[in-house]
Amino acid sequence: MNLNKAMIIGNVTRDPELKNTPSGQSVVSFAVATNLVWTDKTGQQQKKAEFHNIIAWRKLAEICSKYLRKGSKVYIEGRLQTTDWTGQDGVKRYRTEIVADNMIMLDSKGTGGNFGNGAGNSGVSSGEPIIEIPEEPTGDEEIRVENIPF
Repeated sequence: MNLNKAMIIGNVTRDPELKNTPSGQSVVSFAVATNLVWTDKTGQQQKKAEFHNIIAWRKLAEICSKYLRKGSKVYIEGRLQTTDWTGQDGVKRYRTEIVADNMIMLDSKGTGGNFGNGAGNSGVSSGEPIIEIPEEPTGDEEIRVENIPF
């Protein structure tokens, strides 16, 4: 048996960057910072930030691009993926990313927004989100959590 699962809660460190592959698939990349807090032997509180590279595909990529911004509090769930390449200097390099299949916005404006492919819940494996996001408000309307149908 194998398991490759990553779950993090943190803050987005840069605005998501949306691109399209040559075949037309949407892909977004951004980073999330998590903090480890502990008390050392002297009783002083210590903090260490860890930065996670995130990739999302298809509809989830579009949702992340539209609703996440630098500073957003977010829950990301997915799998770890490491890619390697040889740089121009001949040195082999590695990059580990979380390939997201679920995202929940945790800010007060986004509380309860659960977006993902649903593979863990309903067996859906198409990569499409379980729910649709309401249309963007026009004028001075505000998206309110109680008005989102989920």
